[in-house]
Amino acid sequence: MRINNNIMAMNTHRQYAINNNNVAKSTERLSSGYKINRAGDDAAGLAISEKMRAQIRGLNMASKNSQDAISLVQTAEGALTETHSILQRMNELAVQSASDTNEGIDRNALQDEFDALRSEINDIANKTTFNNKKLLDGSFGTIATVDTTNSEIQAFDNGIKSIKFEGFASSATAYSIAYDSGAGTYTLSGGDLAGNEVFTGANPTGAAAKSLTISFGANGQYGSVTFEFDATHAAFTDGDTLDFTVSQAAAKVQTGANEAETLDISIGSMQSDDLGLDTLDISTRDGASTAITSIQTAINTVSTQRAKLGAIQNRLDHKINNLDTSAENLQAAESRIRDIDMAQEMTKFTTENILVQAATAMLAQANSAPQNVLSLLK
Repeated sequence: MRINNNIMAMNTHRQYAINNNNVAKSTERLSSGYKINRAGDDAAGLAISEKMRAQIRGLNMASKNSQDAISLVQTAEGALTETHSILQRMNELAVQSASDTNEGIDRNALQDEFDALRSEINDIANKTTFNNKKLLDGSFGTIATVDTTNSEIQAFDNGIKSIKFEGFASSATAYSIAYDSGAGTYTLSGGDLAGNEVFTGANPTGAAAKSLTISFGANGQYGSVTFEFDATHAAFTDGDTLDFTVSQAAAKVQTGANEAETLDISIGSMQSDDLGLDTLDISTRDGASTAITSIQTAINTVSTQRAKLGAIQNRLDHKINNLDTSAENLQAAESRIRDIDMAQEMTKFTTENILVQAATAMLAQANSAPQNVLSLLK
């Protein structure tokens, strides 16, 4: 009989510590509702779960973006409803004025109303906004408008030395410039194009064919302009100029959880001059007769735009349903990885709790066993 090392008590204590730790983990899972509370619980499961969470939250936000886009489309389409009503009234006025049952003073009165309605069409086009963005004046979706004036090339004998750009709209938009010498593509580096910036390139050699590409937005997402130089331009001349204008033609709505999952929304200008109404005059019979055809064309233009907006709205409705379904299914998959089965865990908790109690009792017994040595000392 040994008393310095109570092996039975040590073994029982080890089992007690294991069971107590299992009870603590089970309690944490039951109280949090998760079976993965830290990377140590399931490293692979945690990594998969976090990727799924990023997708789920991205899909939910994409759904919200799509709902906002529907609100935007409805705002524009609602304004065009009134534009349609105005055009219908203008058509009535033109038809009325085209009849010789009217005299000059009558036609002048009709012209006054016609002019007022034309002005209201411009007001609708210029004042219809969504989140401070004008929708119907032709500017909607224009992220980057670049109008350069005499952008100057300085040249080596066999390539571009630098390019000085003038007239860039804003440094907030990403621009990138690449020069292809025929032997390879060289990216020019320099300022942010906020003002008159000089982009300096290498001194490339190679084939005579050359091109200069200016991209707008990350990876050219807003478009690009490429200038091709044939064999006669093997050597550029200092002071060669480039004049060009670039603008984005459509607004992009992020409708997915990943890069480039976007939907373009374009709305043409609904101002009176773009509808062909500015030069119309119904103060004469001939003018009124001509106006009838022009107004019908304007009505068709507005109808076409409204139809496009309606199609976009229907598409967005389906997209939202798909996004919500995808988010729901991913949430279910993520739940199977990360969430706990409460009934199963409660069964484990009960088992571990009983084992802790049993280990506590056995530890008391193991600790009392060495006291039998005292009987030998009597």
